[in-house]
Amino acid sequence: MNELISFSIVLFTVIMVVWLDRIKNPAVNKLLEWIPAILFAYIIPAVITHLFHLDLSAVQLHQVSKVFIMPLAIVLVMSALSFAQLKAVGIRPIAVFVSGSFAVAILPIVLLLLLNTFTNVFHFEIIEKEYWQGLVTIVGSWIGGSTSQLVLKELVECPESIFLIILVMDNVMVNIWTILMFQFIKRSEWFNKVFNIEDKPVDFIPNEVNISSKTLKSVYKVTAICLVLVVLSVFLIKSFLLKILLLSFAGLILGNTLKFWSHAFVIKLGGYLIITIMAILGLKLNFSDFSVPGYVILFAAIWLILHYVVMMVVAYLLKLNMAWVPICSMANVGGISTAPAVTKSYNEEWMPHAILLAILSMVSGTYWGILTIFLFKTLFLS
Repeated sequence: MNELISFSIVLFTVIMVVWLDRIKNPAVNKLLEWIPAILFAYIIPAVITHLFHLDLSAVQLHQVSKVFIMPLAIVLVMSALSFAQLKAVGIRPIAVFVSGSFAVAILPIVLLLLLNTFTNVFHFEIIEKEYWQGLVTIVGSWIGGSTSQLVLKELVECPESIFLIILVMDNVMVNIWTILMFQFIKRSEWFNKVFNIEDKPVDFIPNEVNISSKTLKSVYKVTAICLVLVVLSVFLIKSFLLKILLLSFAGLILGNTLKFWSHAFVIKLGGYLIITIMAILGLKLNFSDFSVPGYVILFAAIWLILHYVVMMVVAYLLKLNMAWVPICSMANVGGISTAPAVTKSYNEEWMPHAILLAILSMVSGTYWGILTIFLFKTLFLS
């Protein structure tokens, strides 16, 4: 009975989230500006299980999600990245973007080491209380989005209670940050004058990044290939990490070698799978003892600000238009929807480049998170 109930709750949640994402009601759209639809995918099942006193933490769906649904999402997302499209972005914006990703992955370690010289309170809150596991998932969220966040959650074995706290804090911070980036990009010319940067937008038509719909036949082929890969991985690869790494590489190869590959389709289907994964995770949630430690919020805020400062320094050294800094920050922290939106307010022709950087972010977040896990364990937990 619990299996049927859990399946019904997840199905209902996915339908509700998709409906919320498409609805044109002004009040709902205003709400979604602050609370992303995917957060409802996590909360709706938790509310239902809480109200009806259901314990669905051990249903088979959780294993299905880890063994099949999540690997399928990885293949789809990785296959969305095109080398030819990436080349069109240029080296300097990519350098700024990568410096932002590097900062997100490294700064929590550097920041904690520095703060430990003045006070032990941050070490106690983050290491002793194990909030470092949640911070690792933030690395995945900020760089790679929900897919990387969920993968890193499994790799670091982050408890559900900490993950929910981090998830809510993360969404609030990212929405505030998005508003700030709209303001910062409007002041790009002022920054360019201050730093004596003469790099101006140029007119171009990046045909390589024009993602169009494929035929229904190609969609069937793409789906079949991805399903076969994942099924084979279930039987042949036992290690979760090895499975993710190999499927990521396979997806990258497929997206760049098969001419019929539908990048638009894999991004959309991957998005639906992420909603499904979040809904399944929501079945485990427990609302008791929910609080966000102030020192963890302060730590994350300093971390995010320093990430921006690092990219400004790199952009200055490269004499790159400062408008790329908020664009690259949103490609890192925001994602494939907010990055082009911020870009449009400065130069509409850069929107495809913002999308490409966001895709690069999606496919690299897990690996940056693995680096953060290694550094945390080496410097603080060994």
